[in-house]
Amino acid sequence: MRLTRFTDYSLRVLIYLGQNTQDRVTINQISEDYELSKNHLMKVVSNLTRLKFVNAQRGPGGGIQLNRPPEEICLEEVIRNTEKHLQKVNGSGPAEKHGDSADARLKGYLHHAMQAYLDRLGCFTLADVLEPQSAPLQALELNEEAA
Repeated sequence: MRLTRFTDYSLRVLIYLGQNTQDRVTINQISEDYELSKNHLMKVVSNLTRLKFVNAQRGPGGGIQLNRPPEEICLEEVIRNTEKHLQKVNGSGPAEKHGDSADARLKGYLHHAMQAYLDRLGCFTLADVLEPQSAPLQALELNEEAA
């Protein structure tokens, strides 16, 4: 699955804030450290603020910071809310709406695969990204071959 630049930047902002919890961080700092467009980051931060992942304060001494602990920021929630086409992925799937054609079956399979992808992302939080542990490997069942 390919994520949009908007989602990539959203995740980068959250990671940056998760790694810099002492003080508020400015968009300029993130822009310079990641070499990203300040204008694009302003849109990203605005969206993250609207979604209540980030708390933003304007003016002198202002900046942004996480609005909740990294353990409470689910990757699935971030991605679903930044990838607009994924907001439609829920419910029973498109096959029931379009009949029993090959096209409808394919759309249904793709819908269910996308739902499984999002469900699996629901197992991970920003904290998992910031401090990787063996639990994500177990959640993905990647360590079964090693056993």
